[in-house]
Amino acid sequence: MTRSFLLIPLMPLIALAAPAAAPAPAAGQDASEIRAAVRAQTPAALALYRELLRLPNDAHHPDDIARVLAWVERAFEERGFRTERLPTRGADLLLAERPAPGATRTVLVYLQADGQPVDPSRWDQESPYEPVLKRRGADDEWETIPWQRLDDAPDDEGRSDWRIFARSAADSKGPVAQLLSAFDALPRLGGAGPDFNLKVIVDAEEEMGSPNLPDAVRRFRDRLAADRLVIFDGPPHDAGEPTLKFGARGIATFTLTTYGPRAPQHSGHYGNYVPNPAIRLAEILVSMKDDRGRVTIPGWYDGIRLDADTRAILARVPDDEVRLMRELGIAGRDSIAPTLQESLQYPSLNVRGMRSGWVGDEARTIIPATATAEVDVRLVAETDGERMLDLVRRHIESLGYHLVDGEPTEEERARHPRLASFRGEVSYAAFRTALDSEPDRWLTAALTRLNGAEPIRIRTSGGSIPISPFVETLGIPAVTVPTVNPDNNQHSPNENLRVGSFVEGIATMLAVLTEPL
Repeated sequence: MTRSFLLIPLMPLIALAAPAAAPAPAAGQDASEIRAAVRAQTPAALALYRELLRLPNDAHHPDDIARVLAWVERAFEERGFRTERLPTRGADLLLAERPAPGATRTVLVYLQADGQPVDPSRWDQESPYEPVLKRRGADDEWETIPWQRLDDAPDDEGRSDWRIFARSAADSKGPVAQLLSAFDALPRLGGAGPDFNLKVIVDAEEEMGSPNLPDAVRRFRDRLAADRLVIFDGPPHDAGEPTLKFGARGIATFTLTTYGPRAPQHSGHYGNYVPNPAIRLAEILVSMKDDRGRVTIPGWYDGIRLDADTRAILARVPDDEVRLMRELGIAGRDSIAPTLQESLQYPSLNVRGMRSGWVGDEARTIIPATATAEVDVRLVAETDGERMLDLVRRHIESLGYHLVDGEPTEEERARHPRLASFRGEVSYAAFRTALDSEPDRWLTAALTRLNGAEPIRIRTSGGSIPISPFVETLGIPAVTVPTVNPDNNQHSPNENLRVGSFVEGIATMLAVLTEPL
């Protein structure tokens, strides 16, 4: 039987002043003390969260990002942090520091301030940047309820399962507000704070692939120096239990375009004569995988070995794959490995989008001029992104294609019957921290103290986060502590954060901050 997050009843939404901090460090409080502090802080935490949610944060709009960074900067300064802007070629990185008297060790925390673009027409509310409180109605549909209901509803009405809908509610303004609120709750524990120095780095271009982060980490490595990195980001295991994630896959992408006639041609006049680029693109893509879903490109899985100990670690993750397949609506799966967790230990090749000609009501009887596929490659710690892209390029060339970097010239069209363009990019590498390492023991102790049982420990998560520049340049281990609900619709319309998960995330961060290092 799975264990759900403990639900913290919400106090009426009234302004609460935090008591003055005592001089002794707040280290090692038990779960009841932590939860009492969070209960008292919850009304102010929700008000803070709603204020942050109202700020647009699409990184494609620099003025909006500037306002978000200014808000976050001010919020950390109000909590006793010293802040500094680290300039990049894009948005600044924000560094907030809070030293601990006499501390010799430093924890670096990664937070994200930007969010995905939005299409307001696809949201079930007037604006994605005006947070809305909802609960499931009798018909199982989400219905909007007044914020005042958090004051008035009795505890047994399931307030913890109500949701706050807004862009970046979960990814990733939720963790930002949770950490700030955890610091607001610290004085309620009768202590001054962690027994370690704390640095917080805020990235405002994560949803764009953090293009300027690797260079910035190299240039500011002395300012970012730390003993370990904690990432507050993403959802826990879908069982809803407290989770630690010790790695994440990296990501590389490529765009592949095949060429047919210079302009679309009448399929009656030229069918059977002019090669169809959509067919050729499909042939290339099919050649990359077998019917089990395994990538057939030579060298794709080189260097990856899962020993018995690793398989035992993966087997302890409580995946219900029968339920998962039912929820996904699939009757079969790829056979890269026997389980989901083992499958995530290998690099993937995914066609994320295709385009050629016209479809639906716009369909026409033509031979398209081009066909394009967008492909992502999820990297693991054993794989180098540039090498993987080179393997793909060489595979396509082995099929008889001449590859160009952009639009082909007239000379190239005349000389090469099989012509395609290939443009690839590595966003960032994978990272992985050993289980049973010092960061594992420290964070496992914090979550066990809070929840009365050890967290689920995941070797590698499937998604990608831009952490490898810190791990590689600073030479520090990294672990992700997720604090949002798994079914949060991140990156999609109607993104949301469960009220109980928001509150529980504050407790989780408070447990980490008070765990002696």
